[in-house]
Amino acid sequence: MALALSLGQRGQGCVWPNPAVGCVIVQGARIVGRGWTQPGGRPHAETMALAQAGDLAKRATVFVTLEPCAHHGATPPCAEALIAAGIARCVVAISDPDPRVSGKGIAKLQAAGIEVSAGCQAQEALLAHRGFFSRLQNGRPRVTLKLATSLDGRIATASGESQWITGAEARRDVHGLRACHDAVLVGGGTARADNPSLTLRGLGLDRQPVRIVASRHLDFDAPALQASRDVAPLWLCHGPQARARGAWQNQCDALVQVPL
Repeated sequence: MALALSLGQRGQGCVWPNPAVGCVIVQGARIVGRGWTQPGGRPHAETMALAQAGDLAKRATVFVTLEPCAHHGATPPCAEALIAAGIARCVVAISDPDPRVSGKGIAKLQAAGIEVSAGCQAQEALLAHRGFFSRLQNGRPRVTLKLATSLDGRIATASGESQWITGAEARRDVHGLRACHDAVLVGGGTARADNPSLTLRGLGLDRQPVRIVASRHLDFDAPALQASRDVAPLWLCHGPQARARGAWQNQCDALVQVPL
């Protein structure tokens, strides 16, 4: 299960709205299949692992970090795929809170005569899937606050200068955070003061988080954001009185009015 959780992390930041699941298939003492949720949310982890295992999945044990789905969506249910492959046992870390699944996947497997064990490394799985759980159970995303301060609690000098408070290692860690999140959000004040690009850099990855700027009046210039429009999406959230809405209409990928 630890390996499955590690594999699932590879999908963090690029599989929304699906969870970043990991799956490992074991035949005896041999790993015969590994998989994780692919970019865009599909294929699912179980599908990838079954494809790698092939006929060796028959009578095998499957370790999966989240209950296999039981509903027909853009792809067939993973629970049915596991049944069709002839697995003997499925070890599930935690059940899926999605009401379309929520125990139904486990029930399908058990009805087919497959032994199911649940709760293996459940706390680690809850941590790995906390964004997915927050969206479904609380109706809000998981948010990670990134804040760089000096030892006296300041984020800039009296004149507004702030580059660089952090060092190269900390800045690399920030890009690691961007890589495992779906979006990066700043306010209009940060956009005005820092002219950030908000892109993911220096990790050799070919994906980018959505860049979001929340500005009540859209009263900022963003040359760095505009210069990287072909690299990463740009969403703007504004209040109802934003006079500059028209000027931004063709300058971003999404323009959304919210109660700012």
